[in-house]
Amino acid sequence: MNTYQQYINGEFRNADSNEQFAVINPFTEKIIAMAPKGGKHDAELALEAASVAQKEWAAKSCIERAGFLKKMAEVIRENREMLARTLAEEQAKIFPLAQVEIDATAEYFDYYAGWARKYEGEVIESDRTNENILLYRQPIGVVVGICPWNFPFFVMARKVAPSILTGCTIVLKPSSETPNTTFEFAKLVSSIGLPNGVLNFVSGGGSTLGDALVRSSQVGLVTLTGSVETGQRIIASTAENITKTSLELGGKAPVIICADCDMDMAVKAVVDSRIIFSGQVCNCAERVYVEAPVYDEFMDKVTRAMAAVAYGDPFADPAPNMSCQINSAQLTKIEGMVAKALEEGAEVLVGGSRCEDQPTGFFYKPTLLASCTQDMEIIRKEIFGPVLPVVKVTDFDEALNMANDCEFGLTSSIFTNNISKMMRAINELKFGETYVNREHFEAIQGFHAGWRKSGIGGADGKHGLYEYLQTHVAYIQY
Repeated sequence: MNTYQQYINGEFRNADSNEQFAVINPFTEKIIAMAPKGGKHDAELALEAASVAQKEWAAKSCIERAGFLKKMAEVIRENREMLARTLAEEQAKIFPLAQVEIDATAEYFDYYAGWARKYEGEVIESDRTNENILLYRQPIGVVVGICPWNFPFFVMARKVAPSILTGCTIVLKPSSETPNTTFEFAKLVSSIGLPNGVLNFVSGGGSTLGDALVRSSQVGLVTLTGSVETGQRIIASTAENITKTSLELGGKAPVIICADCDMDMAVKAVVDSRIIFSGQVCNCAERVYVEAPVYDEFMDKVTRAMAAVAYGDPFADPAPNMSCQINSAQLTKIEGMVAKALEEGAEVLVGGSRCEDQPTGFFYKPTLLASCTQDMEIIRKEIFGPVLPVVKVTDFDEALNMANDCEFGLTSSIFTNNISKMMRAINELKFGETYVNREHFEAIQGFHAGWRKSGIGGADGKHGLYEYLQTHVAYIQY
């Protein structure tokens, strides 16, 4: 069993209190590691290290900073197998998907290294003669990154890569559910020559360590991927210092199935988008609206597809389609939401219960619900599990209205071969992303950002890079 330490100012150290917490393998339900339970003093040490390092780090050329991102990509690829196994073990992610996450993380570091010679300021026209106005983009300073448990390694890169490239320094807090892969990465980073204090990893509770990090006046940006409730607390905690926040929060992605779509493609994409990492993904297909003329056909095909979903040991060969939930609380939440949906009139066509055939693990069966209506909790609240509720709609306009009738606004999708419906969906859906005739999965060069309660700001691509930069305008009269 591994015992991890925090990584602060280039050194590995126990939490100030010497306390630890256990990390559980969700499939075996056994303790697999102990991690440091940091508190306020650990936060202060890490922030001070990042603050001291930031000025000198920002003074380096961008291409030099990018070189360290390339080294991070290199050590990830050299240790791909170990990192993927660590990731799959700590969160019960099927091994092939864990490998995809490790590969995507290495690619992410390389991608942002490529921005070293690309991001730029502006020359602005002046109203005066003999004056130039220059807009510079400069690092925002010290960044606090708070990561989720569902894609802990990739989201770590989403926060670390743009921070380091732009001349910021960062203190990163992994989820207490899944700190192992992040701390293994810290060990690898310690060998690449990165200056002390540029990148720091600390772990502990959100109400203690996390709160101390986000309340500090030393912080220029807090970037969180997590729940709406956590995002609301961070907004309140950063208010005193008017600290910038970039928040990716919950989602309730609608899918619109039009009568003219390629039904086989639509069914496969919807099921793939629902069961990826056992449904524990913010941009998963969370609710489906099917036009009445093809409702029966869709239900027939999606019933067979959901019934065929295999679940089990994340390391099995061949791999199942999914494994279990992250913990017992998540399992209980899903179970309660399905039970309430049945009370409200929904009908179970597939699944609808825990997996009694698995001796260990927090398993919930892939589940398909019919006879759902817009007012049900299962349609309005995020499930975050392998449960697919379906609503029959009379026409496309009703589907659009129901899709938008939601407090979230992260991702959405439509399946149609009608260009008018495609463009109306893109123009009228109130979501940060719309996928047309494909599964829900974003590109690193895009911009992953939500509307409404799904967040503030965003990640990836050029616009994600700008989250870590602030403008400085110089008026030069000569």
